[in-house]
Amino acid sequence: MKRTVPFAILLAVTLAGCAQQQQPVERVSVKPGINDPYRNPDLQVEEWTSRFEVESREVYASRAAIVEALNLEPGMAVADIGAGTGLFTRPLAERVGPDGTVYAVDIVPKFIEHIRARADAAGLDQVRTVLCLEDSVELPDDSVDLAFICDVYHHFEYPDASLASLHRAIRPGGTLVVIDFERIPGVSREWLLNHVRAGKEVFTAEIEAAGFELVEEVQVDGLEENYCLRFRK
Repeated sequence: MKRTVPFAILLAVTLAGCAQQQQPVERVSVKPGINDPYRNPDLQVEEWTSRFEVESREVYASRAAIVEALNLEPGMAVADIGAGTGLFTRPLAERVGPDGTVYAVDIVPKFIEHIRARADAAGLDQVRTVLCLEDSVELPDDSVDLAFICDVYHHFEYPDASLASLHRAIRPGGTLVVIDFERIPGVSREWLLNHVRAGKEVFTAEIEAAGFELVEEVQVDGLEENYCLRFRK
């Protein structure tokens, strides 16, 4: 005989499940001070542009191959997380076209102003700048098809909280692409070992714990010191 569950019980179970899902993620700093240079009120965008947009930087030299690996299509909504000086914002905007959207997301107000000025000068109306928080990407729920994090994940001071906000922002079945430094003791250079808090396995585990599934490690021409991982929500 088919049994009927009383409505009151169903409602209680549903509300309990919703409350559990909505519990805030604990805000824990994994590397205090990692973003101090970006909090400098006297930050000079030109100085950081000369650091980020230079051929000696691997991801800059390989930028065309990286964008190609994202498999973008016209009309897509993409989040450039930690957009910095906007190295990838323009090529992403050109790929998704005028019917798409690129959210350029960063914690640095001067970077956001710089990207906005660049986009306006180039007539890229599909670029939307977002000043985010240290523990939240500040994007609407279910607003992006693909989130792109290039040499920025190791700067997530509160990765659990930031990833939770990112998980909410990515649409069901959407994609997260992470490029970051290989950190191998005894192999990686000293600066990298001191600057990047953990290696690929640790970062992958953190991202999977946030509700993402690792789909593949993408081989990108020109990347030797960096790896590229594709995840699915």
